[in-house]
Amino acid sequence: MAGAQGCGEGKIAGLYDLERTLGKGHFAVVKLARHVFTGQRVAVKVIDKSKLAGEAAGQLLQEVRCMKLVQHPNVVRLYEVIDTHAKLYLILELGDGGDMFDHIMRHEGGLAEVRAKHYFAQIVHAISYCHKLHVVHRDLKPENVVFFQEQGVVKLTDFGFSNRFQPGKMLTTSCGSLAYSAPEILLGDEYDAPAVDIWSLGVILYMLVCGHPPFQEANDSETLTMIMDCRYTVPPHVSAQCADLISRMLQRDPKQRASLEQIEGHAWLQGVDPSPASRCLLPLTSHKRVSEEEHEIILQAMTCGNIADRDTIQEALEADRYNHITATYFLLAERMLRE
Repeated sequence: MAGAQGCGEGKIAGLYDLERTLGKGHFAVVKLARHVFTGQRVAVKVIDKSKLAGEAAGQLLQEVRCMKLVQHPNVVRLYEVIDTHAKLYLILELGDGGDMFDHIMRHEGGLAEVRAKHYFAQIVHAISYCHKLHVVHRDLKPENVVFFQEQGVVKLTDFGFSNRFQPGKMLTTSCGSLAYSAPEILLGDEYDAPAVDIWSLGVILYMLVCGHPPFQEANDSETLTMIMDCRYTVPPHVSAQCADLISRMLQRDPKQRASLEQIEGHAWLQGVDPSPASRCLLPLTSHKRVSEEEHEIILQAMTCGNIADRDTIQEALEADRYNHITATYFLLAERMLRE
């Protein structure tokens, strides 16, 4: 991880100006920030190391590893990792349209299916990519899907419970949120990694078209019973094809759940572009997508700004570093593309 100097109030090592808080979790705070050299806005996940026990520290390292591995247009980009004595900072791509949960809550009774298809296909596309890299998310929920209105896409975020898996080998760690968790996780059983994400996809699709979670009662005990019984009701306004796809994902037996290939091939998703983000220029996932002319302009700006010399910049890019050099390069490149 990139080393950095200590941080003053409202600043990270002189590299980023911290602004307002966007969200809070158990060990972390997410803040809006401005990259000092480029002026670009980013999201910063600030993790207080003093609050991390051994298991949580290990999970944090896993989160960073998985985010570095997963470079996809429907996954929020990790630009840089800054490691200080007291805190760890993950510099992330900033969504400009809020999260999917808030979006759903603004649409009583759910979204129109044509719109729900557009969003759901992108989430499935992202998870399919993750699973091909043997990364399981384990905390799929609308709160972890972010809108990027400028790009016209949605992106998956928060890999805090993610992990690598080997096909055919079971995982044991219990994690995620009750309303979105598969029965086998709640039972504390060993579980097949891809199947738990597919259950959560079923919950997300239900919420998109119905406007509320399929399993949510007055208290956790009743909610748990509903999940274990796989008992939910689909409102009559939901089409038969959509209800069928939901039912194929919300199967009590993980072996009976639809695979990602079956979900992508389901009749309800036919005719929907699963990857509109792949045609977007942002975020850049490789410096090789930058033209030679733009590459030279960026190198000149960075050397003139004393970020690093040309050879150091080139070496950092070729080695896929996640440090201030590569973060500055990509933020400059993306600013040029926007302009």
